[in-house]
Amino acid sequence: MTSGFPFTGRLWSVVLAGGEGIRLRPLVERIHADGRPKQYAVLVGSRSLLRQTLDRSKLIVPAERTVVVTTRAHKPFFSAELGGPGPPAPSMIVQPRDRGTAAGVLLPVHWIARQDPQALVAVFPSDHFIGDDQAFARHVADLAAVAARHPECLHLLGARPDGPETGYGWIEPGDEVDRAPSGGLRRVVRFWEKPSPETARACLERGGLWNTFVMVARAATLIEAGRRALPELSERLSRIAPLVGSDPEAPILESAYLRAPSANFSADVLAALPSMLTVSRMPPIAWSDWGTPDRVIATLQREGIRPSWLQELATTA
Repeated sequence: MTSGFPFTGRLWSVVLAGGEGIRLRPLVERIHADGRPKQYAVLVGSRSLLRQTLDRSKLIVPAERTVVVTTRAHKPFFSAELGGPGPPAPSMIVQPRDRGTAAGVLLPVHWIARQDPQALVAVFPSDHFIGDDQAFARHVADLAAVAARHPECLHLLGARPDGPETGYGWIEPGDEVDRAPSGGLRRVVRFWEKPSPETARACLERGGLWNTFVMVARAATLIEAGRRALPELSERLSRIAPLVGSDPEAPILESAYLRAPSANFSADVLAALPSMLTVSRMPPIAWSDWGTPDRVIATLQREGIRPSWLQELATTA
C-alpha cells in the first residue's frame, strides 16, 4: 500500500458489480446508449462508478487482494473497464447469472478463504457517491484494524440519516464495544431492511443509522453467518468456489448456479443475525447509495456538481 493508512494485516476487498441497476436504468440510458448497467456508467467526472470504487478500495487494499464480482451478461462492459495493459488488475469472479447480493458476497468470500484462511474482507458496493475518498478509506482501514480485535462479528459502516428514508436498511446501535474507529464501535440491537415509514421514523428518533452495505469481517465469520442464515445457498457456494476462475459457461458451474436460490444479504443474513453485528458510524462526509435517479440528482444538487447531462436534463424538463 502507498496510502500511508495503518496496515490492516490480511485485508482483502470484494467489490460488488453484478447487479442490473433496474431502478437507475432510465437515467443511465439518457447518458449511455449501449445498455450498460449503472456500475459502468459515468455519472460524474470521467470515471465509471465501478472505477471510482476500485480507486477508493486501492487506497487500502492492493489489486492482488481485490476481487470484483460480476455476471456473465456484463462481459462487454467489464472487459472494456478492466481488460488491457496497465497496472495489476483485480481478480474477477464471473457468475453465470445474478443470484442476489447474498451470493455476490458469499461466493468471493468462500474463494478468498481458500486462498487465505485468515483473511479479513472489506465489502464495497460499486454504486455509491462518497464526497471524501481519503476520509472514507481511512475510516475503513481503522474499522479493519478493529475487526481483527473482534473477529466474531460482522462490522457494518452506518451513515447518519437525514430523514425517515424507507429505501435503506436501518441499524439500531446498542452498547459500545470499542472506542475505535472514530465515533466508536457499537453492538447492533436490531437491523431492519427497507422498513415501513412508521418504523423508519421510529428508527430515526432512536438514533438509528442507514446501512451503507460497506462491511468488514473475517472471511470465516462471513462464511459462518451465511451457514447460519442461508445453509442451502452457503453449501452450494462452498462447492462452487473451487470452480471460480474456470469458464463461466462451463456446464457444471451453470448448473450449480441455475439451482442456487436467490437471496438478499441484508434481508436474509444481516436482519436475521443482529447478535453477530456491530456498527461504526461513518465520518461526516457526503455519502449516497445511487440506486435511483432522485438520489443521484439530489446528491449532485446538494454538492453543487453539474455534469453536462444534468444541465441538459434541466433544459429539457
